[in-house]
Amino acid sequence: MARVVILGAGISGHTAALHLRRQLSSQHDVIVVSPNSKWNWIPSNIWVGVGKMKKDQVTFALAPIYRRQHIEFHQALATEIHPEGTFETSQPYVSVRYTDPARAGEVATLDYDYLVNATGPQLNFQATPGLGPDGGHSVSVCSAEHATEADARLRESIQLMRAGRRQTLVIGMGHGTCTCEGAAFEYAFNVEHELREAGVRELADVVYFTNEAELGDFGVGGMTFGQRGFETTSKLWTESLFRERGVRAILGAHAERIEEGLITYEQLDGTHHELAFDFAMLLPPFRGAGLSVFDRAGEDVSERVFLPSGFMRVDGHYEQKPFEEWRASDWPETYESPAYPNVFAVGIAFAPPHQISRPRTSPSGTVITPAPPRTGMPSGVMGKTVALTIVERITKGARASSHRASMASMGAACVASAGTGLRRGSAAAMTMYPVVPDYQTYPSSGRSLKDTTGEIGLAGHWIKYMLHVMFIYKAQARPLWFLIPE
Repeated sequence: MARVVILGAGISGHTAALHLRRQLSSQHDVIVVSPNSKWNWIPSNIWVGVGKMKKDQVTFALAPIYRRQHIEFHQALATEIHPEGTFETSQPYVSVRYTDPARAGEVATLDYDYLVNATGPQLNFQATPGLGPDGGHSVSVCSAEHATEADARLRESIQLMRAGRRQTLVIGMGHGTCTCEGAAFEYAFNVEHELREAGVRELADVVYFTNEAELGDFGVGGMTFGQRGFETTSKLWTESLFRERGVRAILGAHAERIEEGLITYEQLDGTHHELAFDFAMLLPPFRGAGLSVFDRAGEDVSERVFLPSGFMRVDGHYEQKPFEEWRASDWPETYESPAYPNVFAVGIAFAPPHQISRPRTSPSGTVITPAPPRTGMPSGVMGKTVALTIVERITKGARASSHRASMASMGAACVASAGTGLRRGSAAAMTMYPVVPDYQTYPSSGRSLKDTTGEIGLAGHWIKYMLHVMFIYKAQARPLWFLIPE
């Protein structure tokens, strides 16, 4: 009998758990540890944040799903990994602290034969003084609860505009190293759409505040699209949308602090500015979940397993070298820890070996560059890939080959909502292959032109809504869920 413990129940962890349970016999245990009682389809938090969905439309309780699937569930926070066990026993285990109200604060240990770190990000609002909804001066859409609060604050601004008061709405990145630029882009245009629907657009100054050096970067270094025999770029395509919708962009920006109604920020050219606002939705940078690792003697060996950012080292190449010398082949393929081969990290939990967007700093040394995105479709693919590797090792032996899914050989589709509505909505639909540019295979742009596309329109909105329905169906493990691709 083998025991597989999965830390985290987001897209990667939940996907891994479902595939493991489906393919392993009942004599093997699949165990999920998550501090949250609910699963959240995070891409649709954007619509919660403008009042087009309620939080119960983008979340559901995990326990009933896992009970039905015969997956053991612990609502708890993993705190320590002991991959060598102790002097008394060589059995690896994880220490957890329960967040389940029935067992709150209780500490327990869970033995494992294979461990999947899918803890996702720690929302690092503390990186910028005054950032965030909890004691700060901005809102967020990182969780369904945050998005609900964002909608309430947006309604207040709309009411003030209806009373004739002009408002400045700032949407974007709360730090120079943030990722998820696509989510900020989506929210900015959904807000802009909502203002037009409310009839108050002329009283609103909508500002997109980002660490991207150029519009259309999205943390992936931008894209070159092939369309009907011609080439265009995500930069030109995105700039056109900003002009059409009258959204002002502040580029290459790092928020230094956020006070009530005021953002102080630095830009890539080294200049410092202030931006007054009435409403601000600013995303935080991410850190790893804060797990500690101990060897058999009880010595802390976390630095062998994690980078200083808290993300786990896997099978990528992490040596320091100039950006121009990085190769697509440096990206991980199996997501195995080099220190402990029965430990894996997927989704945001794994450490990317380098940035996808060109690294940039201001003259004072402030890093102002998007971190690599690794959410959504890539996260699901990684979760399934690692699950298949573990299944092979359990059923065929430890020497079984690893399944592979490098982001440098993986495509991705992103449908970024630009306003909801079954007849008047729109979305920017983008595909790219591969996610990490491969300039050896595709010298001109790093990506296949025929597989990297972008367009915006009502059809994109329908696709976005269809994906919402399909992936919640899949995550709830409804009949034939496994036929829906990651």
